[in-house]
Amino acid sequence: MSKLIILVDDRADWAAYYPTDDLMTAQQYLTASQHLEGKPMQVINLCRSFKYLGSGYYCSLLAEARGHRVIPSVRTLNDLSHKSIYSLDTADLDSLINKVLPKGIEIAKADILIFFGKTHEPALADLARQLFELFPCPILKASFRKEGEGKGGHWRLSKIRPVALQQLQDGDEDRFAEALDRFSRRIWRKPRARRSARYDLAILYDPQEKMPPSDATALKLFISEGKKLGLEVELIEKRHYARLAEYDALFIRETTAINHHTYRFAKKAESEGMVVFDDPNSILKCTNKVYLEDLLRTHRIPTPKTVVVNRDQADLLVELEQRLGYPMVLKIPDGAFSRGVFKVKDRNELDTSLQQLFEQSYLILVQEFLYTDYDWRIGILNNKVIFACQYFMSQGHWQIYHHHEGREAESGGFETMPASKVPKQVLKVALKAAGLIGDGLYGVDLKQRGDEVFVIEVNDNPSIDSEVEDAYLGEELYRVILEEFVRRLEKKRLRL
Repeated sequence: MSKLIILVDDRADWAAYYPTDDLMTAQQYLTASQHLEGKPMQVINLCRSFKYLGSGYYCSLLAEARGHRVIPSVRTLNDLSHKSIYSLDTADLDSLINKVLPKGIEIAKADILIFFGKTHEPALADLARQLFELFPCPILKASFRKEGEGKGGHWRLSKIRPVALQQLQDGDEDRFAEALDRFSRRIWRKPRARRSARYDLAILYDPQEKMPPSDATALKLFISEGKKLGLEVELIEKRHYARLAEYDALFIRETTAINHHTYRFAKKAESEGMVVFDDPNSILKCTNKVYLEDLLRTHRIPTPKTVVVNRDQADLLVELEQRLGYPMVLKIPDGAFSRGVFKVKDRNELDTSLQQLFEQSYLILVQEFLYTDYDWRIGILNNKVIFACQYFMSQGHWQIYHHHEGREAESGGFETMPASKVPKQVLKVALKAAGLIGDGLYGVDLKQRGDEVFVIEVNDNPSIDSEVEDAYLGEELYRVILEEFVRRLEKKRLRL
C-alpha cells in the first residue's frame, strides 16, 4: 500500500487539524531524497505558494521525479498560471456555468471554494467536480463575472487559482478536513487492483453521441479482442479527464474537433507520453477542411475544383459562377458526417447559403459538384490499408448522410471488400493523402470518375462500426488496430 504524505511549509499551518504521522514539511521532503526515491508515495502538496520555482513548485516537481503520485502536478500548476491555457480548457463548461449560477439582476460576480472537487453549494457540485478534474488541486478558488446587463447577462469564469491552507476561515477549515478525509480514503489509500494485462488502453467515447465513430458492438469487440492481446481496455468519458494518466494509451472513439474536449484529451495523452489515436496533430490537420484543401493542393493530390472564400470578398457570386458553375457544394470547414454541407443550383441558393455559413465561419469552401453513386472510404493505419468500403448515397439524396430536421439522419448502403478488389489508383492516392497527415489511423474519402480519382477528405477519426467496416475482416479488423497499439507500446518500452 502506498504511503500518504501531506506537505506543508510549516507544521503550524496544520494547527487547526488533528495531528497525523503523514505530515511532512516541504524542507524535509525536498532534502530527504534518498529514503523516498522509488517508494510508492501519495503526496498532497499544501504548500503556501506554488509560484514558479518556489518551494511548493519544487515539491511537486521532485515528487514526479521520484515517481510519487502528487496533487497538484507541475502540469496543473503551469496550466493554472496562464489564463490563456485554462480558459481554453474550461470553454466547454460555459453552458454549465450559466445554468447553475444565479440569474438575479443585482448579482454580477460569484466566487466558490472547491476542496478536492467538492463544494458546499449542492447546485454547484457538478461544476466543482469538473473544474477539479481539469485542474486536480487540493483547494481551488473559482471566480465568475457576469458580462451584460440584468438577467440577460452571461457568466464567465474570470479566474481560477490554488488557495493556501492558512487562508481558510473556520467553516472552510471544517469543509476542507471532511473533503481531505473522503479524498484520502477513496483515492490515495485504496490500492488499485493488480492487473494481468501488459498495458492499459482507454477508449474515450460519448454514450449520448447520436452518430459516434464506433457503435456499442464495435466497442465491445475492442474490449474482448484487447484481452487476447494483453490489453486491458476500459471505456472512459469526458468526466474522466483527471484519470487519463493512469493508462498507457488512448483511443478516441468520439467525433473530434479542435475546440472540443477530444483535442484536450489528445494533447494531454501526448504530453504524458501515451500512445494515442487520434494524435493532436492529426486532429488539427484533418478537422479543418480549409487546412486540408491547402495541404492536398500543395502536394498536388487531386481534389474537386475548390475555391476558399471569405465573407469580405467583393463580387463573390460572379467569381464563383465563372470558376465553378452550377451546381456547387458549400462546406463549413469543421463539419462532419455530411453536416454543414450544402448543394446550390442557382444564384439565389448560393447567396442564401453563403450568408448562413458565414455566420459560423469567416472562411467557406466552395467546390464543383462531382456526383457519383458511391464514395470510397479507405481505412489506413501506419501507412497500410486495413479496410476498404464503398459508401452509397442516401436514397433520393446526393450525400451519404441525409440529415432531417427533428429526426434521425438516413444513410445509404455500403459494400466492404478486400483491398485487392480496389482499383490501384484509388489505393495509391489514398495512401499518399494519409501519409501527409501522419502514421496514425485515418479514413480517406475519395470519388472515382472514370480513370480520375479525387480526394474528398481525410478523416482522423474514421468510423469502425460492427457489420460495416468490419464486414470483410470481422474480428481481425479490431485485432489489427489493437496490435498497432501494442507494437508502439512495446517500442516505447524498449526505448526507456
